[in-house]
Order: sequence, then C-alpha cells, then structure tokens
Amino acid sequence: MATTISRDTPLAEITLRKYEKPGKLDQRELVRKLCLSTGLLQPGDSRDVVVDILHVLVAMQKQKKMLNSEEIRYEVTKNRKRRKLPMLGIASSNVRRQLLRLRDMFLVEKVANNYRINENASLKDIFTEKIEKYYLTSIKDRVKEYFQALDE
Repeated sequence: MATTISRDTPLAEITLRKYEKPGKLDQRELVRKLCLSTGLLQPGDSRDVVVDILHVLVAMQKQKKMLNSEEIRYEVTKNRKRRKLPMLGIASSNVRRQLLRLRDMFLVEKVANNYRINENASLKDIFTEKIEKYYLTSIKDRVKEYFQALDE
C-alpha cells in the first residue's frame, strides 16, 4: 500500500544571496547579479533570459516606454544576438512566464497588456517598499511564529 505524502506549498518565498559590491560592471552584468542576488537566476544557470527581460525593461524605463510581451521578446532576441548569446528561453510562452516571475517579485507590473518597472519607480525604492518592508517582513514574521510555537 502506497503512502501519500502531502506537499507543503509555501505561501511566499524569496532567496537572497550576497555577492561582491557592484563595482564597474556593465548594465547587463548588473542586472544578472541582481537576478542572482534575488533568486530569479540560479548560479551556473545557462538559461538566463530573465536577465535580458529585466535588462530590456530597465532600459525602457529610462525612455518612459512600456512594451507588450512580444516587443520584449523582440528586444531580448536582438540583445542576445548582439552579445552572441545562445537563443535559449526566448519562446513567447517562456518570456510571459518570466514576466510573471518578475511581477510576483513586485519588480514589474502589467498595465493594459504592456509591461514596465513597477510604477516606474527606482529599483531601490521597489526593493525597500515592496520586498523588504512588505514581502520579507511577512515571511520573517511567519518564520518567527514557528520558532515561538516550538518554544511553547
């Protein structure tokens, strides 16, 4: 008789990693380190299209432009060709999935089928207001409840 094991599905999760200080990295490498630092990209992962998607959105923010997912895919493809990177993960469905991951982390928002950096705010402000003060605090508080429950 097989035993069913329940799956524990987290309500929220975040991975944070500490790397060296930013220094003099180019824009894409800065975005890559940010993705690594926040768990959007795993160390050694060759499928790094999320880096290019966020990189495109950061560039568009400076121009005050919003793009739909196909326009983002086009820009990502163009950037990857220019950098001679493999064309991995650039299918429309994967671009939309990565955009959803960026939305789930509050970095990106969707406005009438177009995407932009959340509220056109600075990434530092988004981290402080949405991730650090809200998301991280709620996760930390819940973990603290488990510690307290075990102490009782």
